Amino acid sequence: MMFLGSLFFAQQKAPVLGGDRDVHGCIGSAGYTYSQIRNNCVKVFEQKIKLKEVGSDKSYTTMTAVIFSKDMKRAEVFIPEGAAKSIILEKEGKKSWKSGSHIKETYELVPYKKAGYQIKKDGVVIYQ
Repeated sequence: MMFLGSLFFAQQKAPVLGGDRDVHGCIGSAGYTYSQIRNNCVKVFEQKIKLKEVGSDKSYTTMTAVIFSKDMKRAEVFIPEGAAKSIILEKEGKKSWKSGSHIKETYELVPYKKAGYQIKKDGVVIYQ
């Protein structure tokens, strides 16, 4: 009888699938993250512009994505190791987007080769 009681207790503690909605209603376990630019839940790994981590000393590499506003004046980047889920960069000049002074590190998005981009953190390329 003791076994049945502990089994019942264990079943009550099991997480509910999709029970991890964030404040925007995005389900992280289903791969969704909130996009500030789109004002909606997105799957970062399904975005058109994806960049791979460079220069990592870890046993794995991460990826990120870039989403532009319709007018191309803002770019949203999803940095996995940051406290924020994404960072908004503002356009500076013709082909550069930079983070504001409201965050400690400086992030910059610049064109790379013909159709790619690089993300720099404090002047060092971290994704391309």
